[in-house]
Parts: sequence; structure tokens; C-alpha cells
Amino acid sequence: MRFINLIVVHCSATRCDRCYTEHDLTTDHLRRGFSGAGYHFYIRKNGDIKTTRPIEKIGAHARGYNAQSIGICYEGGISERGRLAVWQKHSLRVLVRTLLVDYPGCKVCGHRDLSPDLNGNGEIEPEEWVKQCPCFDVSKEKYSK
Repeated sequence: MRFINLIVVHCSATRCDRCYTEHDLTTDHLRRGFSGAGYHFYIRKNGDIKTTRPIEKIGAHARGYNAQSIGICYEGGISERGRLAVWQKHSLRVLVRTLLVDYPGCKVCGHRDLSPDLNGNGEIEPEEWVKQCPCFDVSKEKYSK
């Protein structure tokens, strides 16, 4: 088993008014040269949690952090407000809480929070984000019980 100390939340950056299945995700990642979906879990708009990569296998979702992290992606992200659907938010909370039981002490963050601190002030600010993903502030969510 590999050492895990980070859970990274992503969005698929697809339109909320269109379906983007786990099969679509895997196909797109294969086209990019990955060995399958780069995320370990994928949360559909209806809240279904799909396992897309075994946790034992290193992910392909956050360069420089893949070896010690678990990647979770939710369907959508491109909408008027960029919010998760109600069931997605619930499923994300349940999934992260479950993972924190199995991997206690993990930090939970959004992909954008792994951007470099370009001005060296100790804070990753919006103008420093390499990506906007996910479309909400993961640090403000309550994942512990």
C-alpha cells in the first residue's frame, strides 16, 4: 500500500447541462496518454460515486502530488455559478469522510490550491491559480464529523 497524505478535489470542467460519464472521462484521459482515468473517484451529477482507479495505483491528476494523493473529480464545473449539485456535494462529503477514516491526518484541498505561491506570501491567491478547478473553496467545507 502506498503512503497517502493528501486528498485532492477536482471538477471535470464540463458543462453542467451536458452529461460527461465516467466512460467519457476515461476515454479522454486515454487520448491524453494516461493509462485510464487519472482520478481515483468520479462523482456524477446525480451523486453516484464511481471508482475509476484503484487507490493502490498512483493517480494522474495533480502533477507533483500524485504519488501521495487520492484524486476525486466531480462531473461538471462549468455553469453560471460553478456549484456542485446537491447530491454531488453530499456524496463528496461522505466520500471524503470515509477516506479520512481510512487515511487519518490527510489534508483535503482543491486542485487550484496546489498552484505555486508566486509572490511568496504563504497564500495561494486566485491570480496565482494554475487552474480554476474545482469551482469552490474546498478549505471552507466541513469534512470531519
